[in-house]
Amino acid sequence: MARRADHSREELYEIALQAASEVVEADGYRALTARNVADAIGYSPGTLYNIFENLDDMIVHLNGRTLDALYDRLSLHESAQTPETNLNGLLDGYLGFLEDHPNLWNVLFEYSLPTGKEPPDWYARKVSKVLGILEIALSPLFPDHQNEAKSNAARILWASLHGICSLSGSGKLKVVSAQSARVMAEGLLANYVAGLRANQKGH
Repeated sequence: MARRADHSREELYEIALQAASEVVEADGYRALTARNVADAIGYSPGTLYNIFENLDDMIVHLNGRTLDALYDRLSLHESAQTPETNLNGLLDGYLGFLEDHPNLWNVLFEYSLPTGKEPPDWYARKVSKVLGILEIALSPLFPDHQNEAKSNAARILWASLHGICSLSGSGKLKVVSAQSARVMAEGLLANYVAGLRANQKGH
């Protein structure tokens, strides 16, 4: 079992987040406690609080790690000629990540900071980095001067996909439709892109 002197602060940060990830992957969000993480790495809970402000801070850092992993997965998609092909490739990566890491995805989207607390700037940058991949895929649909509209479109699309995936993950999608999450997501992408094309032609 590890002891305090065995690792630097930076090493403890990494192994603590790795342990937190493994706890969540194995037993879900509710199992994520300072005691469980500390036991997993062979340190006391007090050691964790020398690295993180509290459990909320550790969860924020864990979610930042998950955002990095999601970005890496989406970045594996090779860019194609059309937005439709690009978005469907990203959808494959997104759904694949959810299938491989359902519990981490749940923490990422179900966890909320306490009232009055805002996520740190570095966390917002990670979110923007992931959304930037969607913006790139949507770029052919927007003139260069419409960066704000493109950014808003990426966020609307992300939120819409999240709704489908959340319903699917909770087992409630069948209340809405007999279609699978993938079929509904593909339909959303097709109709959303068609709508954006139509809006541009109308301007």
